[in-house]
Amino acid sequence: MRYDLPDLRLIAAIADSGSLTRAAEQIHLAPSSASHRLTQLENTLGVALFRRHARGLTPTPAGESLLRHARQVFAQLEQMHADLAPYASGLHSQVRVFANTNAINCFLPEDLGDFLHAHANVRISLEEQPSPAIVQAVAAGQVEIGVVAAEGGVGELETVPYRRDRLVVIVPVSHPLAARPAVGFSEVLGEPFVCLHAGSAIHTFMMNHAARLGGRLDVRIQVRSFNAVCRMVAAGVGIGMVPRSSVVAVDALKTVEITDAWAPRDLQLCVRSQALLGPAAAALFKHLATKAAGAN
Repeated sequence: MRYDLPDLRLIAAIADSGSLTRAAEQIHLAPSSASHRLTQLENTLGVALFRRHARGLTPTPAGESLLRHARQVFAQLEQMHADLAPYASGLHSQVRVFANTNAINCFLPEDLGDFLHAHANVRISLEEQPSPAIVQAVAAGQVEIGVVAAEGGVGELETVPYRRDRLVVIVPVSHPLAARPAVGFSEVLGEPFVCLHAGSAIHTFMMNHAARLGGRLDVRIQVRSFNAVCRMVAAGVGIGMVPRSSVVAVDALKTVEITDAWAPRDLQLCVRSQALLGPAAAALFKHLATKAAGAN
């Protein structure tokens, strides 16, 4: 089966307008040409894409399915154009970076901001991923730089220390755990948790460790930032687990150490090889490493 963009644009225009004539006008086709394209496409697929009735056309289930894919294609094309457009305006390079939740929320905003102020012709594509997925992506050459927690192996990747941090439990000051200096993760599995949204790297991390202990987290509410986790916990919604660097200093909140061996979350920069980095990626890597040295 062969499709082209005018076919997909025609399908979308018909669905939006409910009229073959108006659709043809929108995409600058003669009505006869639009009708021929639609008929040819339906014959090729062996299924009707639209129901014809007195008031116009409406998509069949097959038409709705094709329309969903067509809109995804258009979205990808728009993203491609957005990615390429800066090059026409003098962009020199784009660097892809994968980082875990901790790095993105606590350290990278200021570090990347400083770098981009000094390198106006560089763009950074930053994506949040769990540390194991970051290691795989860097090793496969899908991204130039990764920022991962040091607890897992990184294979043969080159690494440089980035930041030192530690996961802690946060509880309301009135909670019984507030009197404890430290707890094991297994001791708090029965508590209602305030967590980051599903799909975040730290949410995946917590779920995996709960499963390894043969338990599950009682997730009372999910939010989009560590700051929101802290505020929800301070309000008595539940307890939370966050990096120490993200804890908001409020009187209603108490920090409790975690005794598990994985609680230290020392972060590392990782690359396949510094010698293989392009100029922009090499400059970013050096910048982050320098920031790390100054902070640690």
